[in-house]
Amino acid sequence: MNSEETFVKLIKENELIIFKISSIYTNDTEEKRDLYQEIIFQLWRGFQKFRAEAKPSTWIYRVALNTAISRIRQEKKKLESVPLDKQNLLLPDDFDDPLKERVNQLYQQIAKLNDLEKAIVLLYLEDKPHSEIAEITGLSVSNVGTRFSRIKEKLRKEMTKID
Repeated sequence: MNSEETFVKLIKENELIIFKISSIYTNDTEEKRDLYQEIIFQLWRGFQKFRAEAKPSTWIYRVALNTAISRIRQEKKKLESVPLDKQNLLLPDDFDDPLKERVNQLYQQIAKLNDLEKAIVLLYLEDKPHSEIAEITGLSVSNVGTRFSRIKEKLRKEMTKID
């Protein structure tokens, strides 16, 4: 298999990662598509240098998050909130309505977090261990734990205000 076929296979296997990051870091459908394409481009640019010392998904998370955050900084836009829909939440149709509303409120609060905090929460929701989150974000493992504790407390306070 040549490098182009290998790359396409890798992207297909991990496209949900790219979609999730594009969805969390953009508000608009067109922006989401643009960011998705930019992430793919950056992955392609770095693919020849990927040495497989980390898992491919870890490398993809890192490139995708760095691309999203860099794009936001370049545009100098302050993120408000990401519109929530069934694609973003991946909730079943028969999900309990009061609970669904609560989950929507939580995702609205997550959308208000800063870029690094969003990345940590996203990776946590993907069941990534602290060590992998540290590798992806460039933080130490203990720093990930500390930051995540602070993020949980921040979200808890905001959700209490809503009640």
